[in-house]
Amino acid sequence: MFTLPQLIQEDISGMEAALAALITGSESISAFVIDKGGFLVCGKGGGDQFDTTTVAALSAATYTANQAIASLIGEPNFSSIYQQGENFSLYISNIDEQCLLAVIFNARLSVGAVKYYAAGTTKQIAGQLQRARERAPDQGIDLAMMNITDSAGFFKQKPSDSK
Repeated sequence: MFTLPQLIQEDISGMEAALAALITGSESISAFVIDKGGFLVCGKGGGDQFDTTTVAALSAATYTANQAIASLIGEPNFSSIYQQGENFSLYISNIDEQCLLAVIFNARLSVGAVKYYAAGTTKQIAGQLQRARERAPDQGIDLAMMNITDSAGFFKQKPSDSK
């Protein structure tokens, strides 16, 4: 079973543009698209401040744990998580069945502003992922089966000419 559709540079560029707009609009530090298995698909901002690979993995694990808590208390779904810190805060939101959006922002910023901009970004990225699925419905990738520690570089590769 595929965890992601086959992504090409157009998909990554579209998602990165949406993340950049989110960062600018919300004044966040960084934003990432994460496979629910914990793999970083793409991101913008803050790459030199944070270990983005580990942040991605732990964000996905946190989201999964919160889904389990939702189930235990009879809630069908917690669609987002907000964690407030002294210096930085983290907002994680569900994009679709395979991906999450994680946003790191200064703790002085309002989570409401981040949520506002993240809602539009989530829709844009979900649309880009859907277009990728429709382009090649029977092709995809499962990052967990590939056993790679840093998947971000994988998505920068050009697709092979197999037309």
